[in-house]
Amino acid sequence: MSLSHLPDFSFQRYLAAKRTVDDRALNPRVWDALWHRLAALPAPLTVLEIGGGIGTMFERFLAHPATPPLRYRLLDESVDNIAAAAARLTAYPNVALLQDITPPGSARAHPPCPHTLSLTCADLFDVLPTTSIAPIPALFTDVDLLIAHAFLDLVDIPTTLPRLVAALRPGTLLYFTINFDGVTALQPTIDPTFDDLVESLYHRTMDERITNGLPSGDSRSGRHLFHHLQTAGIRVLDAGSSDWVVLPHDGVYPADEAYFLHFIVHTMHGALAGHPALDPARFDRWIATRHRQIEQGELFYIAHQLDYLGVVV
Repeated sequence: MSLSHLPDFSFQRYLAAKRTVDDRALNPRVWDALWHRLAALPAPLTVLEIGGGIGTMFERFLAHPATPPLRYRLLDESVDNIAAAAARLTAYPNVALLQDITPPGSARAHPPCPHTLSLTCADLFDVLPTTSIAPIPALFTDVDLLIAHAFLDLVDIPTTLPRLVAALRPGTLLYFTINFDGVTALQPTIDPTFDDLVESLYHRTMDERITNGLPSGDSRSGRHLFHHLQTAGIRVLDAGSSDWVVLPHDGVYPADEAYFLHFIVHTMHGALAGHPALDPARFDRWIATRHRQIEQGELFYIAHQLDYLGVVV
């Protein structure tokens, strides 16, 4: 793939390209433990996914042979993500798109289609209750499973988890996946010292990220999440690594994973362009070399992450 074919990077295409990378990465033991727990619950199951993107996690559920009827609620703040999710997911003949959240009183009524989908475009922190006595939004009513996929490392976990728990009933399952944990590896090496500097500074941007005036990141959120879950009143049922590993086969990346890698390098450039610790010309050459390695089918990429399964106690 030539960079001339990438005049504008699309986040929605990145999320679609990431699908196969995530499929390999998701920890199989934690995934199986989730389905073991879900099998014990009455159908239909009410699932809420926060930061649901274009709906790739829902697609995984639809593909699972043991999936019961689902009442799937997808929340994302991006209008473009919600539009892409609607286009992708309504193509499934066994999915009915709902305009509104079904009232709690009909929470266990079987829909005409096996699965219903509700799409909500909103910022999570605009819909979460602000106090323990605030009313619970309909979005969180009767939820059996809450999913946060590649999302929690983008927020301030210590303040976010208690608000989530306050909106959920005891016994709600929590499936928190692809939580970044402090390792970004790009091979082959260009310059060991400079490579390490770029990685260190890139991770620091996650630690120092501020969104709407509040902290919103942690480059080691994966390892820290275990303690944060327990502190928030969540019992950890299982955990395991979910590393992204992307490599070419005979010089060719599978599916659209070359685009995924280009987007990762593009993101690193956007995060660090103009950083006072980096010589601008040298950094630009470094970025161009990484893009060229992708085009030539040479780049090997690893990111270390962790998956968790928990339950509200």
